[in-house]
Amino acid sequence: MNCLFCKIVDGEIPSTKVYEDDEVIAFNDINPVAPYHILVVPKVHYDSITDISEKEMDIVAHIHVVINKIASELGFDKKGFRIINNCGDDGGQEVKHLHYHVLAGKKLPLYEAEAK
Repeated sequence: MNCLFCKIVDGEIPSTKVYEDDEVIAFNDINPVAPYHILVVPKVHYDSITDISEKEMDIVAHIHVVINKIASELGFDKKGFRIINNCGDDGGQEVKHLHYHVLAGKKLPLYEAEAK
């Protein structure tokens, strides 16, 4: 498979790890848009959230548990943060491997759809 995030999971491409366990890896985005811009990625490849079967949906809950741990450990849990999951081309997904963006460390603007 020629997936960027699978190569990071496998250690073929280096990353700045923030967290890792048996199911997920979290690392700093190489093009951050906030002081904290962390990607949380399941180790099993799913193109997007629409590819996860109902019986495998536990991974999504686990990702959210990990996001809470990271937010607490890095200290942005109290002031707030944003979680983003882009799905498919129209949703702005650039890497076809399920991943969540965690943005924090500054007052984020209210989200408005780019195309009006």
